[in-house]
Amino acid sequence: MIRWLITIISVTLLSACQLVASTNPVVTDDRAYADAKVVDDLSSEQLPSIDAEIIAADNLDTAPVTAALILTAQQEADLWVRIQRQLIFIAPEHPRLVAQRNWYLRNPAYMERVAKRAAPFMYMIVEEIERRQMPLELALLPIVESAFDPFAYSHGRAAGIWQFIPGTARNYGLEINWWYDGRRDVLASTHAALDYLEALHKRFDGDWLHALAAYNSGEGRVERAIRANARAGKATDFWALDLPRETRAYVPKLLALADILKHHERYQYSWTPIDNQPYLAVVEVASQIDLATAAEHAGLSLKQLHHYNSGYNRWATDPQGPHRLLLPIANAQQLQQWLASAERSEFVQWTRHQVKSGESLLVIAKHYHTTVEAIRAANELRGNLIRAGDYLLIPVATRDLAEYSLSADQRLAATQATNRGNFKIEHQVVAGDTLWDISRKYEVNLRSLASWNGMAPTDPLRPGKKLVVWLPQQQAAGAVMRSIQYQVRSGDSLARIAERFNVTIADIEKWNQINRRKHLQPGQRLKLYVDVTRINSQS
Repeated sequence: MIRWLITIISVTLLSACQLVASTNPVVTDDRAYADAKVVDDLSSEQLPSIDAEIIAADNLDTAPVTAALILTAQQEADLWVRIQRQLIFIAPEHPRLVAQRNWYLRNPAYMERVAKRAAPFMYMIVEEIERRQMPLELALLPIVESAFDPFAYSHGRAAGIWQFIPGTARNYGLEINWWYDGRRDVLASTHAALDYLEALHKRFDGDWLHALAAYNSGEGRVERAIRANARAGKATDFWALDLPRETRAYVPKLLALADILKHHERYQYSWTPIDNQPYLAVVEVASQIDLATAAEHAGLSLKQLHHYNSGYNRWATDPQGPHRLLLPIANAQQLQQWLASAERSEFVQWTRHQVKSGESLLVIAKHYHTTVEAIRAANELRGNLIRAGDYLLIPVATRDLAEYSLSADQRLAATQATNRGNFKIEHQVVAGDTLWDISRKYEVNLRSLASWNGMAPTDPLRPGKKLVVWLPQQQAAGAVMRSIQYQVRSGDSLARIAERFNVTIADIEKWNQINRRKHLQPGQRLKLYVDVTRINSQS
């Protein structure tokens, strides 16, 4: 009887699962696009007792158990509960894991910020992971990678919530160009990341911890570590491998998050709820569209729309595609209604440009903040030959470019304008310059210099690019600025040291986070930023 009841329940539940909205719903007409929910005759109060009966039954297939558990999670209002019900990884009480878990438990404000960032995208990610029958722990991986910031950019040239580096991104089908960066497209990068993780899982013979380590540091490095341990007769599980420090913490971070979610009651930890229902829908646009135009007709601010569609670097979608937009469901309906009656010429604004003597397509493209390819496509040109007097149609932004605050140019401008020191200078890159050379010239930290300019330390520089350099004090003409360590001598005071190095007492206090009311100790080391051409010779 129990087996018969379980079979009926399983069939009913699996059928009900088919009523859930697709992972990435595409709005194609004006029909109502309601929030998707599973409809079932069983109430949420009935399901737990049925689960208990199924689990207690002897010698039963596991498929009905899985189906019942999954549906129970889907019926929950909170998406975190749906994820929690399906977690499978074991979290050993390893010191590295315990340290990461303690950090997360001590920083609930950080986790609250992450949950708010994840909220628009998490349902979409969970649906795709379930469709592929992959571990739900992977839904937590963007927390480790990027704190769910779609604009995250790391020192290793990795971008987006899944932190793809350029080479791996292109290997898994993500386009990167002037208009568009697929690494920051949450929809595209999620599919690419799961493709990559599936490939790694297969490559490492079904060992998810090895696969995750390889996702962080590269499959070659993990394979070499496994071979080295095997040759030495050592264990080859993740915890025994000699891996980079970052990777040794990376996997424990994910396991710690999963452990906290799985046993949140034990840790008395509350996850900021995320609705267990679709939030975003995909709108397919027939051709390039200005993001400001799309935002206006969707009923969103430009910044909101660009946040959901962070893959677009400029003021519009890539002329060559993709042109799809991720929008909250109600806004997607609103935009689709406008698209149904709009002409393609309304998607972007056009200007008529008369070619002047000496102008090239490249010069014109830079002037209008577009690309040569876009101008060629708009004017059906096969090559780059244009003549003075010819007229060209140029796609242009409908608003001032400063209003596209999440475009690549405006994000860089905001980063460079952020105050990082007392004085800012600009350095214009010349041929042969590297970030390392520039950091040495101005005596600043390499990673800091890269961060001030929205770059990674290994990013190449192109001549003409302007970098900002923040210094603790202004450089005089002919000054040679250096960062030095000064060892305090017997009888030294802040006033005497300041006079000797032509700096102020306030500067010394700030650079070393000390107070002039406290006495200096012989042997104490102070950090100073000085012009070596102006050091007083007297002791």
